[in-house]
Amino acid sequence: MGKVAVGVAALAACAVAGVVVGRRVRSRRKWKRVVGVLKELEEACETPVGRLRQVVDAMAVEMHAGLASEGGSKLKMLLTFVDHLPTGSEIGTYYALDFGGTNFRVLRVQLGGRRSSILSQDVEQRPIPQHLMTSTSEDLFDFIASTLKQFVEKEENGSEPSSVRTRELGLTFSFPVRQLSIHSGILIKWTKGFAIENMVGKEVVGLLEAALVRSGLDMRAAVLVNDAVGTLALGHYDDADTVAAVIIGTGTNACYLERADAIIKCQGHLITSGCMAVNMEWGNFWSSHLPRTSYDIDLDLESPNPNDQGFEKMISGIYLGDIVRRVILRMSQESDIFGPVSSRLSVPFILQAPLLAAMHEDDSPELKEVDKILKETLEISEVSLKVRKLVVRICDVVTRRAARLAAAGIAGNLEEDRTGWKWWRCRRWKK
Repeated sequence: MGKVAVGVAALAACAVAGVVVGRRVRSRRKWKRVVGVLKELEEACETPVGRLRQVVDAMAVEMHAGLASEGGSKLKMLLTFVDHLPTGSEIGTYYALDFGGTNFRVLRVQLGGRRSSILSQDVEQRPIPQHLMTSTSEDLFDFIASTLKQFVEKEENGSEPSSVRTRELGLTFSFPVRQLSIHSGILIKWTKGFAIENMVGKEVVGLLEAALVRSGLDMRAAVLVNDAVGTLALGHYDDADTVAAVIIGTGTNACYLERADAIIKCQGHLITSGCMAVNMEWGNFWSSHLPRTSYDIDLDLESPNPNDQGFEKMISGIYLGDIVRRVILRMSQESDIFGPVSSRLSVPFILQAPLLAAMHEDDSPELKEVDKILKETLEISEVSLKVRKLVVRICDVVTRRAARLAAAGIAGNLEEDRTGWKWWRCRRWKK
């Protein structure tokens, strides 16, 4: 009898051991599948120096082609008609409206006439309501004009009335525009998730000024630039040797000073200084050398502008979080290490850039910020520290590729003028 009992116990122990081993084997298989997805991502996102060199060369070639003719390149290389930049001697009070992404800002600044001498600065930032990004131009600009009017009235309350009846405004409009003059331009297309169809092909400043009239605000837009040109102007205000500017935010772009005689398509336009700021619109840059993944392809196909803004979709803030979301979704479908597949993983752009940055920068021992974002944003709960580390690694792969490609773009800008002779001459002409 005792032998039978021992035999039964041994069989039970073997059964339990078999179950445990089976679970471990299945767990290892699941983890192996997830690691395979990560390895595939890492390999697809690789940016060795040789590949970056090819991107740099391709950027320089496209710049030359874009300067030669309209439509000759993926880079639009748009004329800005900005042939003079701030010198630091400016005095007075200036208003500005900065609109180019999911937020817009209005500001009032008082300059003291000495380089980098900003006597006072008042800024107000407002998000663009999601529904206005696909509404009508009237709805969008009425909202902006109303906010601007409230800001002006608040800032000027109690101050002495201006001796000049009509206030002047500098407008930063950070979407592709075919500039007609220093204060007018036609919208070529929307980017960064905007899709207001009745505005494409329309003159931007006219639409804004019509909204200002409807709001009862006596103000006109004296200058139209995009954020890259505005950044170049500010850089030049602080340092006269500044010759280029790059924007990496919701979207991405770059501009630089170009010799007038190098802008072949500019012939016939009067330029008094010998050079002009060129708006590259480099978000639309494309080359077969860019390391594109299946996640990039799917994101592009499902975006409002498929087969467009390829470079931007790899390096700008509005897209990076969604690439990470797509990778996590794929891993959830391959394995249950994240638990049941969360429906939130199927929501486009739910993982925004600030959340991606917070997870990437989380250096707490338990990665508490990663855990919080997974729970609150993606509704993924109770994941192990090992899995949280995996999420950080995904963020690192995606952001590292973005940073290195952005650096290659900047190098391509410099490569277009290997000697620096062009910029030196522009700098000399501006003195």
